[in-house]
Amino acid sequence: MALRVPLSRACTRATTSGPSARAISPLALRWTRNNATVAPPAPQNGAGSKGPTAIVFMNMGGPSTTDEVGSFLSALFADADLIPLGRLQNYIGPLIARRRTPKIQKQYAEIGGGSPIRKWSEYQAAEMCKLLDKTSPDTAPHKPYVAFRYANPLTEDMYKQLLADGFGGGNGGRAVAFTQYPQYSCSTTGSSLNELWKWRNRLEGKRAGGEAEVEPEGAIQWSVIDRWPVHSGLVEAFAQNIEKTLAEYPAERRDGVILLFSAHSLPMSVVNRGDPYPAEVAATVYAVMQRLGMKNQYRLVWQSQVGPTPWLGAQTSDTVKNLMKKGQTDMVLIPIAFTSDHIETLYELDKEVIGEDAEGHEGVKRVESLNGNPIFIKALADLAKAHLQSGQACSAQMPLRCPGCVSERCLAQKEFFAGQAKYLQAA
Repeated sequence: MALRVPLSRACTRATTSGPSARAISPLALRWTRNNATVAPPAPQNGAGSKGPTAIVFMNMGGPSTTDEVGSFLSALFADADLIPLGRLQNYIGPLIARRRTPKIQKQYAEIGGGSPIRKWSEYQAAEMCKLLDKTSPDTAPHKPYVAFRYANPLTEDMYKQLLADGFGGGNGGRAVAFTQYPQYSCSTTGSSLNELWKWRNRLEGKRAGGEAEVEPEGAIQWSVIDRWPVHSGLVEAFAQNIEKTLAEYPAERRDGVILLFSAHSLPMSVVNRGDPYPAEVAATVYAVMQRLGMKNQYRLVWQSQVGPTPWLGAQTSDTVKNLMKKGQTDMVLIPIAFTSDHIETLYELDKEVIGEDAEGHEGVKRVESLNGNPIFIKALADLAKAHLQSGQACSAQMPLRCPGCVSERCLAQKEFFAGQAKYLQAA
């Protein structure tokens, strides 16, 4: 890859336009087994001067059926970016996946037989693109795609669909990789971008002699929305959901409710490497509390620890138990790092924490997930519009590696996406 630009120049405003793109056929949305009734975006007639634009929602994903659990866990435990297991990752990962599959299948069976994350991701992407077509006509039509890291639709399949729809493959075109993790982590957004970069090189890469990769003519022009922890629309969507839940308590108890913001934990080895995720999650929490007027006591807690190695704490379930022992029974759980329901909300919080640990205590509630929240979907559209107007390839923070990072793949991926700035033009 020849885009080894100095990181000090990364993500600068572009001054040149990229290759033009052909009009493409609409992407048919593939809904999950429960047949969501949301219609795909209406077809657009013609394209704006800088359109069409692919908007790719990146997320971890989840198995849509219990039969997919095994392959989902195998992919998850094979990813050293998410769960570092050392030199024996290729041996230990599959072993852990096989042992956990029956248990996790039962958990998915209890929440309806699969994860709803694909349904919500496709819905959010489609609805966001409808709004974006109106607010950013120059880059319209905006085509929604979903790329999951560990479940269908996988990044590889998404990229092949992009090519089949007329992006890249000598045709050029613009695509935005839009992380659905509002707070950046090398284990989540970083891993998804590593996967996207890998398949871009395999499907569109071009080598010039030796080993050096160069930008092929007519390749997709990529940019990245890599973090958005304190976006006003995200904060407002969370705040209104919290206010709605607090309103369920009697007025005399309302101010005494403790707010527990719960986020997916990280191994301490990742945290100590300098991953920005804990700080960015904390930034979201503080912004939401400011919006709420700091009326309630609150804590940031962590869930979904796997394995015996140290993880970031305190754990959500332990916190609820300890507060109950001290006589505190009114608590609201807020899934602050998730943009839709999935097993971490529907099973871990609803069934394990509230259903068992809080059994008989009606004062423990969970805030509704963002899912189809119109305020949240408008926030997604506003984020994408601002990004397209900026002409930037990524945030100023993305090219900066963790202080303890030694991954050459991470370095190459960051340099590639930062280097895309030279091909972009502000909308």
